[in-house]
Amino acid sequence: MRAQVGDKLVVVGHHVGDHGREAEILEVHGTDGAPPYLVRWTEDDHHALVFPGSDASIEHMPQHEVHSN
Repeated sequence: MRAQVGDKLVVVGHHVGDHGREAEILEVHGTDGAPPYLVRWTEDDHHALVFPGSDASIEHMPQHEVHSN
């Protein structure tokens, strides 16, 4: 898994009816875009350091869509 600041982390729901979660990647702490990532969850603006599992994927965002704090 490789990401850069501004990309979106998407985690799928684990049970039928569960909603997935999305977060904006604020910092990349691994080498060459590898985890862990500091993210901001979109549903509550909570910040967390995340080591994504196999249920997660990265949506690469075009450079002009990157949000800054």
